[in-house]
Amino acid sequence: MAGGVMLEYRVEARRVDSHGSVATTKEAEIRLDTDPAGRLDAFNPAELLLASVAACMIKSIERVTPMLKFDLRGVVVKLHGVRQDSPPKITSITYELIVDTDEPQQRLELLHRNVGKYGTIFNTVAEALVLEGSIRRGT
Repeated sequence: MAGGVMLEYRVEARRVDSHGSVATTKEAEIRLDTDPAGRLDAFNPAELLLASVAACMIKSIERVTPMLKFDLRGVVVKLHGVRQDSPPKITSITYELIVDTDEPQQRLELLHRNVGKYGTIFNTVAEALVLEGSIRRGT
């Protein structure tokens, strides 16, 4: 990394049984859907990827709103991933970023640009596949 401090992340995942696994880091744990048949009460790997992109976007917003003096009441990110079969991979992720704010449209667009500028996971995923979306005002 050019001139910066390298950050490192550690996660451990362990198989619980043929239906699921658990990933842990720090004092947190997440249930994983590793059952080939799928399960409704856990995130599968593709959903984890989408959730990671969403978390990154919201974290970027939390980071830049004080700098921009941007006033918001809430944020929702809706994501949609498309998977191809052969070879199996996610080919695109589209998102809708919905911000509950009274800020003008120009400031919404500024916030959107900053999400792409400062998001580690966002930028990493954007290099690997088509990642695009829009921002709009919501309640």
